[in-house]
Amino acid sequence: MNHRALAALLIVAVIPLRTAAQSESWGPPRTADGQPDLQGIWTNATITPFERPAELADKPFLTEQEAAAYEARVVGARTDAAPRPGDVGNYNQVWFDQGTTVVKTRRTSLVVDPPDGRVPVRPEAEARRDHDLQHVADSYEHMSLWDRCITRGVPAGMFPAGYNNAYQIVQIPGYVVIHYEMIHDTRIIPLDGRPHLPPSIRLWNGDSRGRFEGNTLVVDTTNFNGKSWIATSAAGGRIKGIPQSDAAHIVERFTRTDADTILYEVTIQDPEVYTAPWKVEIPLNRESDYMIFEYACHEGNRAVENILRGGRAQDAKN
Repeated sequence: MNHRALAALLIVAVIPLRTAAQSESWGPPRTADGQPDLQGIWTNATITPFERPAELADKPFLTEQEAAAYEARVVGARTDAAPRPGDVGNYNQVWFDQGTTVVKTRRTSLVVDPPDGRVPVRPEAEARRDHDLQHVADSYEHMSLWDRCITRGVPAGMFPAGYNNAYQIVQIPGYVVIHYEMIHDTRIIPLDGRPHLPPSIRLWNGDSRGRFEGNTLVVDTTNFNGKSWIATSAAGGRIKGIPQSDAAHIVERFTRTDADTILYEVTIQDPEVYTAPWKVEIPLNRESDYMIFEYACHEGNRAVENILRGGRAQDAKN
């Protein structure tokens, strides 16, 4: 069975088998083959910044009062809020879904290591990002994979965005499948101990291999093709568009900490792009009544053509 057929089968499949008895301390339910059950639809929308803001440089956590004030301020600035004087405003919030709360820990950034909450980007990587952003009308190769409707990448596809922040996890014996609402990616992660693909085979989203360590799913991803970006609106201006090299090594951890939460942790190593490894933590929250819609990305496909046409028109004027 090829991967496309397998993905279709898995997405419609599995009803988990719950254990009959639970210990006094909470433990995750189990699937039919004994795996910790991570299945369901999970979302990660949050207003916690990706990197720690400069004004909070020495403050890794907000107090309860500070978090409440921050949430009220952000919610008050929604696009369907009453416009400021002289601002025409917007008529609704129809497709925005960036969340209304900070993460439960009240951390001031999703980046948890280095301790300052800032990604250790090499200056040359930032220079390449700046060059790409200045030349998006010159060639599609300067546009992000997100703009081109290819993928948001690994691990960037797990980072919160302004909308479509849902993930469906399905498990069958030997595999875990993660279906992304954004750009409709589906990752099929084998658990059978097979080695990574040969170094000569390189992929947009790398080659993922999974294993369970206790109650934690650990996913190790290598074999990137060096053409991807970290492209996510959650990352903000400094990190959005940072390139990913073929030396990238990504280790993700999924730990179900209670009935309605999976702690997602990812450590990113890419010595050609960053001066040191760095780590992100994001809670995934169960939303049983969430409905995943198709993300056709038609606007992005047309936008690429229109941006390039505009670039050629500008060339003609010059």
